[in-house]
Amino acid sequence: QVQLVESGGGLVQAGGSLRLSCAASRSIGYGAWYRQAPGKQREMVADITSSGTTNYAASVKGRFTISRDNAKNTVYLQMNSLKAEDTAVYLCNAERFRMYYWGQGTQVTVSS
Repeated sequence: QVQLVESGGGLVQAGGSLRLSCAASRSIGYGAWYRQAPGKQREMVADITSSGTTNYAASVKGRFTISRDNAKNTVYLQMNSLKAEDTAVYLCNAERFRMYYWGQGTQVTVSS
């Protein structure tokens, strides 16, 4: 079993930045950030493999950066140039031994 705890969300003005953290209770392999806005489907924002290969949704490419610190069992999401349409609950997803786990989510609100 792996517990994931997200932090770093909050209220920010358009054009601002936030850094989200996802701390895992045990070592993880694949890691990803998803988001879900009210009335919309959950969508993947970015993911990172155990070897550090990254992938981004087209809507955030060039603005967001996913990274990981294996020593801390933590995955990060640096979000720059935030837009109102980035407002959502951001959820961490991580894999350990082919089992996938979700965090509880952290709210990001971008005011225009």
